[in-house]
Amino acid sequence: MSEENQEAQNQQEQGQFSLQRVYCKDISFETPNSPQSFLTDWKPDMNLNLNTQVHALGDDNYEVVLVVTVTVKNNDQTAFLAEVHQAGIFHISGIPDEQKNPVMGITCPNILFPFAREAVADLVNRGSFPQLLLSPVNFEQLYAQHMQQLKDAQQQAESEPKH
Repeated sequence: MSEENQEAQNQQEQGQFSLQRVYCKDISFETPNSPQSFLTDWKPDMNLNLNTQVHALGDDNYEVVLVVTVTVKNNDQTAFLAEVHQAGIFHISGIPDEQKNPVMGITCPNILFPFAREAVADLVNRGSFPQLLLSPVNFEQLYAQHMQQLKDAQQQAESEPKH
């Protein structure tokens, strides 16, 4: 077997993962209480919500959308709400199904998060609010928590008496 054929066979056995495209699918920024928000002392209370959506596109291509929602309240009033749907198209082939979900739930969001973080920071800056830099996120831990919640819900459903 030639060296090129051996290399191609090794790639097939190992599976392939590549990023095809990164794009903003949806962006929203609201400041429902301006200009009053700018006239009070700045004591922000931030809430960060993350969600991942996966859509099969065919031919081993998947769209992964990381939804980042940041709500900041100041003195119990919403100062701003920023939401970014950061998407990417990923080619994933030759990877067993039990390994695909962690790739799409951990690896893909890890790639998309810096783009989303930059978009959120830009929106907040354009809204004339103090700089907001989101801290790094441990998507592996979030994925593990999500899988445990699914497992717990399944066990609870199985233990409930059937009518």
